Amino acid sequence: MKNFTYDELSVGQSGGLEKTVTAKDVLLFAAVTGDTNPAHLDPEYAEQTMFKGVIAHGMYSAGLISAVLGTRFPGPGTIYLGQDLQFKRPVNIGDTLTVTLTVADKRDDKKIVTLACEVVNQDGKVVVTGNSTIIAPAISIEHELLCLGEVAVPEAPNEHFAALL
Repeated sequence: MKNFTYDELSVGQSGGLEKTVTAKDVLLFAAVTGDTNPAHLDPEYAEQTMFKGVIAHGMYSAGLISAVLGTRFPGPGTIYLGQDLQFKRPVNIGDTLTVTLTVADKRDDKKIVTLACEVVNQDGKVVVTGNSTIIAPAISIEHELLCLGEVAVPEAPNEHFAALL
């Protein structure tokens, strides 16, 4: 992976990624964060909510924004200073999310960049919007993309969720 330095970034320039959300992703996110809200893990419970089924954690989508910042745009060397988010609609297992970050502003005195963030689903519907504030890398960095391999999935919290895996 190769980064974009502050000097290489221009207002209007974009980068991003695409990811399909799996039940395994939701289960691993719950295990790592401790957020075991049944809206994310219990299909029987979730069916009774306003969303009518299991939804991914909102911060999972925010995590994809972080992944873009750290690995793709601007990439390695980026320092994350802040984030504001608005969650517009739920993300379901099986949704394909496209994350796009666009340079909205550059502040030359401190090399601070504001990026407009948008996450849309496969139907083109916005699920998350917001702005990231970062310090862009000052030097060019190329680094091997690290592959973590297969991560062990914890046991499903119930037989209903196990059926989603």
